[in-house]
Amino acid sequence: MIKAFVVDNDRLRVADYLEEQRDSIVWVDLFNPTKEEETAVETVFGIAVPTREEMEEIEVSSRLYVEDGGYFMTANLPSQTEADKPEMSPVTFALANKRLVTVRYHEPRAFKTFPLRAEKVATGCTSADTILVGLLEAIVDRLADILEKIGRDIETISHDIFEATATSASRRNRDFQELLKSIGRKEDLASSVRDSLISLQRLAGFLTHAATQTKMGKDSRARIKTLSRDVVSLADHSAFLSQKIGFLLDATLGMISIEQNAIIKIFSVAAVIFLPPTLVASIYGMNFEAMPELKWQVGYPLAIGLMIVSAVLPYWYFRRRGWL
Repeated sequence: MIKAFVVDNDRLRVADYLEEQRDSIVWVDLFNPTKEEETAVETVFGIAVPTREEMEEIEVSSRLYVEDGGYFMTANLPSQTEADKPEMSPVTFALANKRLVTVRYHEPRAFKTFPLRAEKVATGCTSADTILVGLLEAIVDRLADILEKIGRDIETISHDIFEATATSASRRNRDFQELLKSIGRKEDLASSVRDSLISLQRLAGFLTHAATQTKMGKDSRARIKTLSRDVVSLADHSAFLSQKIGFLLDATLGMISIEQNAIIKIFSVAAVIFLPPTLVASIYGMNFEAMPELKWQVGYPLAIGLMIVSAVLPYWYFRRRGWL
């Protein structure tokens, strides 16, 4: 799908016809394009649209390069972050011939919110480079929102793990399997955001060089510099969140180990408590003729009492030592 935009009174407006308004178009957004659509854009604007295979290459030289006077930049961006399985896919930003061309095969939220906002209010998007900077700012804002949500979710998980007022029943009813799944999902999302921020950090550095070469305005260069600082700070924050997630994972596994040890301890203590009565019962369950106790009138209650005492004494000892 091809969506083209023109500038109208400092606002973006969707262009109706690609070829008729080709001179005034400043942004072309290719979403999951077909081969015919890629060829049409290449023919009309003279920009070599990278293929999906080229976009997925991980070498820096394949993601950030200059070709025929155009600057091509590719970054990994997440989408569907509210779902259990967020989607990560590369997005290419091509700045050439005073136009911005974006190529993507998924739909990050910034590509929905930014055009809608730029259509309603004047955001300073009067050229291809200012549109690119504004779009990148929207992407960074979205990544910051995702990190904030991850932080809140981590705090909730941390409270569930280390809840100081938890009763014995609530501790037993805690589902550690669900906690592990939640921690795993947050780690996957945080890793995706960190990967995206690293690619954006490289892109911002390359764009700073491009701004100097193409003589962008002073305001655009200042915004790119601010954007680069924001990306660095968010990358540091994502690293902090990853460390905290790792700590929560270790803590959860430790809690599971404590729960298992407590269960094993109960069974061990129960075995020790019932071992002496079992010994007494085994002795008087033997079938030897020369057993004087078998002829006692008080033999039976004496054996029962001996078994009770032999069970109570270990229990009392364990309680006194604080093992129960």
